[in-house]
Amino acid sequence: MARRLNLGIAAAGVCLLGAVACSDEVPTQPQAEETTVPEELAGEDEIVQPEGQVEGATPMGERTATIGVLNKRNNLSRDLEMQPGETRRLGNIAVRLSACERTAPWESPQETGAFVQVLVRDANQQSGEGEFRRIFSGWLFKNSPSLNVVEHPIYDVWVKDCAMSFPGEEA
Repeated sequence: MARRLNLGIAAAGVCLLGAVACSDEVPTQPQAEETTVPEELAGEDEIVQPEGQVEGATPMGERTATIGVLNKRNNLSRDLEMQPGETRRLGNIAVRLSACERTAPWESPQETGAFVQVLVRDANQQSGEGEFRRIFSGWLFKNSPSLNVVEHPIYDVWVKDCAMSFPGEEA
């Protein structure tokens, strides 16, 4: 019993020192940024060539990424072949590719990645023109899918390949 009393006093002291930590209010997480996606989704992003790129490697605008998209409701998957700056829409999901990259053949470990943004139309606005909401923005990696995961109850998105070449690489 003495231990319980001491713990209670210690807890009260901690609350007095850090009143914010003992508040009854639950901190809210920021809401995902809502983004309107045009009907055709034809607008292309500006492609920025990264500094320090290997001389002779395929320029960013000429690379082609293969992105896998799975609809978990109906178990349909589709491969999207996209170039950086492109946005593709499949029903209520839109995938925007900003960049794709893979390590040079002489580097280890071999890795393939793509910087993508995933936008999903809200469920309550499926009929007609609705707002798309960004649910993911970041790098996805082929060999390390758990590093960055698209968390959505309906859609799964992953990188399959980034087609590009390096100097000295056989065609």
